[in-house]
Amino acid sequence: MNPEEKSLFLDAMDDVQPLKKCHDVHWQPVRNSRTRQQIDTLQLDNYLTTGYLDIVPLDSPLEFKREGLQTGVLDKLRLGKYSQQASLNLVRQTVESCRQQLFAFIHQAQQDGLRNVLIIHGKAKEDGSHANIVRSYLARWLTEFDDVQAFCAALPHHGGSGACYVALRKSAAAKQENWERHAKRSR
Repeated sequence: MNPEEKSLFLDAMDDVQPLKKCHDVHWQPVRNSRTRQQIDTLQLDNYLTTGYLDIVPLDSPLEFKREGLQTGVLDKLRLGKYSQQASLNLVRQTVESCRQQLFAFIHQAQQDGLRNVLIIHGKAKEDGSHANIVRSYLARWLTEFDDVQAFCAALPHHGGSGACYVALRKSAAAKQENWERHAKRSR
């Protein structure tokens, strides 16, 4: 870059302000975007359990599939074939903070009609480390949501064993839209 180009660039960037610290939730644009309420103001009773916890060994991948869900759906989820519409980063957060954020995040994702999300929980080096405690709680909590159909460890480029893909149940509106789309084709 020559001095004249540098001067022009600096003049153009003169009024640019740095972004404020990003939140731990990242929403991808959705085709039918609606006004989204703030996640931390969600007014529902958080039913996610705490207390005694069975630690999930590090060599056991996180994986769950609801009864009745097709195996192919879990296979596609495991292979990262579904685009991630939102993500939640729980790295270096307290267990209680993770519990609250996860609860609000899943409910907001359902309200927005999202189907696939990514949750980053961090990698642990030892079974008793904080990251594995959060990972173990996450494995329990996700099964407590009726709307969670399946989850599994993410691919390396999405965080590998430090993250998981979560498939959510299709909303009633999405089911209706899908039914109408297919009904029009069969006419």
